[in-house]
Amino acid sequence: MSVVPFQTAPDDPTTRQTIALAGVFQAATLVDQLARTGQCDERAWETLINATVETDPESFEAIYGGHHNNLRQGLVILNAVAGRERGIDPSVLRYGFTLLMLMQKLRNQPAMLDTLGERLVRIQDQAEHFGGTHENVVASLGELYQNTISTFRQRIVVQGEPTLLQQRMMPERVRALLLSGIRFALLWHQQGGRRWKLLLQRGAMKKSLDRLL
Repeated sequence: MSVVPFQTAPDDPTTRQTIALAGVFQAATLVDQLARTGQCDERAWETLINATVETDPESFEAIYGGHHNNLRQGLVILNAVAGRERGIDPSVLRYGFTLLMLMQKLRNQPAMLDTLGERLVRIQDQAEHFGGTHENVVASLGELYQNTISTFRQRIVVQGEPTLLQQRMMPERVRALLLSGIRFALLWHQQGGRRWKLLLQRGAMKKSLDRLL
């Protein structure tokens, strides 16, 4: 899963890192919503799936549909994290930070990265035929996550309503969202994001969030 350099981007590295990290936490949020209610915000869902399928975006902004409001759910959660607010769902935090750890493991697996890149190109062709969020595309994304990231010893265990998680296409939708979280985690890393910086640069990230929100 290569992440190409971009010709245009938001104001500064911190803002780009913030937007990419919001994508990670939006994926975590939507996974939690699906697991608990069986539903999630359609705009947020489409943004993440389209970002995962698009392997050759024209610009940084094109990844998330041209406007950061498409990642608003992730920005809101990230703002709460940066502001050390209480009441954040612990499952969302766990999913989000585990996605960052899994991204680091993935970066040490060049063969798996190549596999992801090759398979995503084929899935993009599928999306051009059926549509980006067609269930065939979602099923392919879910299968790709299961065959790659899910093989790591450390996995994300999604908690929710068992009856909902067993519904048709629900496992595929959840896995597709987790793959989108990995995609944004890789983007965050490419833009200079590092886990050790999260505490040190919390103030700068909060300023970026204040502008974005």
